[in-house]
Amino acid sequence: MEAIARYFHLEENGTDFKTEAYAGLATFLTMAYIIFINPNILARQSGSGMSFAGVVTATVLVSAFSSIFMGLYANLPFALAPGMGINAFFAFTLVKFGGVSWETALGAVFIAGVVFLILSIMKIREKIVESIPLSIRYGVSAGIGFFLAFIGLKSSGFIIAHPVTFVTFGGITYKTLVFIFGLLLISALVVKKVKGSLIIGIVLTACVAIATNKIFGLEGQKIFASIPKEYVSFPNFDVFFKLDITGALSVGMILPIFTLIFTDMFDSISTFVGVSEVGGFIDKKTGTPKNVGRALLVDAFSTTISGLFGTSSGTTYIESAAGVKEGGRTGLTAIVTGILFLPFLFLAPLVSVIPDVATAPVLVIIGVFMMQPLSKLDWLVYEKAIPAFLALVLIPLTYSITTGIVWGFLSYSIIKLLIGKIKELPLILWIINIFCIISLSMTIKF
Repeated sequence: MEAIARYFHLEENGTDFKTEAYAGLATFLTMAYIIFINPNILARQSGSGMSFAGVVTATVLVSAFSSIFMGLYANLPFALAPGMGINAFFAFTLVKFGGVSWETALGAVFIAGVVFLILSIMKIREKIVESIPLSIRYGVSAGIGFFLAFIGLKSSGFIIAHPVTFVTFGGITYKTLVFIFGLLLISALVVKKVKGSLIIGIVLTACVAIATNKIFGLEGQKIFASIPKEYVSFPNFDVFFKLDITGALSVGMILPIFTLIFTDMFDSISTFVGVSEVGGFIDKKTGTPKNVGRALLVDAFSTTISGLFGTSSGTTYIESAAGVKEGGRTGLTAIVTGILFLPFLFLAPLVSVIPDVATAPVLVIIGVFMMQPLSKLDWLVYEKAIPAFLALVLIPLTYSITTGIVWGFLSYSIIKLLIGKIKELPLILWIINIFCIISLSMTIKF
């Protein structure tokens, strides 16, 4: 035990085994919802054909291995798992509406991970992120949050398609009533700052859904999931190493891979900075997060193994702040969090019980969380506000994260050009604009 304490520098960081273990549990409870939501998005809602149980296994393995590696290599209390927003891009932009097979999409994730590794080793990943305008980052982050909320409202039946207005209220049904119950319950838990509020809300809403099934005899309508015949099974490896790298190397996949890289890059950097500020992990000399180089390598590793194991990109979770607030100061916190994921390798049947209507409220709440960066945007500086707004609204309205990012970048650059501030556009941003124009050229219809 003394050797472990020395390795993680527990005494120097003013912590102990008990504190680190409790912090790891706190982090796990705040992010365990991904075990239920990620398979729902990738396997069910996208109609991709991916094995639900296989995605559960992939989600658990990526979360466990990445978090444990972060603890061992970077000695930071940051946990990782397949990222929200990136999974929506994978499921809807690429697979459901982009016509890309899930195998090719996994190949794109793997390639993005390899690029991450190269950029991280060369220590230029941070510089790329720094060249991206903050206003665009804020707009994209909020737009992805809006997108996730839209998906949640749609999957719950709260909003439905309409031939004239495109979307409309779905009316009061058994399903929408269960959704409203879940949304209000989780909202109350979040407001009261209950640990594990999202996972508690998912489980209780699922129980209400199953009870509604039984009471009103809705099983035949397949509105809600039913109690499974078994609760435990062996890990499913149906999506393991099924990636198509050759397909992902086609010209048409250049922009999707860039979008994966862009989204994951600024998301991980923002998370590192945010959690480091909460825990005081900022180097006083440089002003940057401690061990950021190692942390970025782990993040890149997480994305790479995600493509291999069968899920969308892994990334560092802002929920790690929950463990930090509970006193977590070393990698031991991340290791505990990673280990707590492992039992779910054998609980895929239990996870499959959770219906869309139980995870939909969480998507809406996560949408609220992701709106917070907008408070940092000066809406009266229109050269920044207009591109951010375009990114914000176009992501959900076009059902495409790529479209929002493309028009956010292009509008920002063109406005700067027209008002005589071309010198404010760095070289990297011009390169990004070239990719954006190539992407738009593929949509020409006249």
